[in-house]
Amino acid sequence: MDAEFWHSRWAENRIGFHLDDTNPVLTQYWPMVKATRDDRVLVPMCGKSVDLVWLAQKHNNVIGIELSDIAVRSFFAEHLYTPMVTAIGHESVYAFDEITIHCGDYFSVRIDPVDVVYDRAALIAMPKNMREMYVERLLSLVKKGGRILLVTLDYPQEQLNGPPFSVTSDEVRRLFDGCNITLLARDEKDETHPRRKNGLSHFAEETWLIEVA
Repeated sequence: MDAEFWHSRWAENRIGFHLDDTNPVLTQYWPMVKATRDDRVLVPMCGKSVDLVWLAQKHNNVIGIELSDIAVRSFFAEHLYTPMVTAIGHESVYAFDEITIHCGDYFSVRIDPVDVVYDRAALIAMPKNMREMYVERLLSLVKKGGRILLVTLDYPQEQLNGPPFSVTSDEVRRLFDGCNITLLARDEKDETHPRRKNGLSHFAEETWLIEVA
């Protein structure tokens, strides 16, 4: 689960986590974070997600963090955007209109505090021994009173190797202890879901609203 793992996934185009359309969870539950147009929105480990485009239609400042330069360049190329690219230390910053993507290490890139976070695929990409460090870093980037729309998966980890990893509701509550935590939805998949067909006894997607106290 080091940087080379993710660089290899993108280089080999093994990106089953990528969605070609806007995530319906985002469109359904984004109103719950009550974000204004001027709120700064962070999407950690954004890949080349089209969710960035959806968010940019509603907010003036959408910030992504992504390790893979392949993913970042693909995002702008696929949307026919020509970004301004600036090198800052060990990272590169790609900017086009409302969207800025910091291409570098999530744990060290420099960004100003944000108002709102959308995490669909970052926490669940973290192995268990990295999740506390991930959340500590995330909360350091969010202003007091900020909100996080978080998507997690719940399945028997022993039945399937991650990523994406299972992050139980108990773990979410432990990791974000001190925040106001609301479970917005739990979508339990039936036997027709691809993950269930692969032998999982259960597989659910959970959507959370985390409010930073």
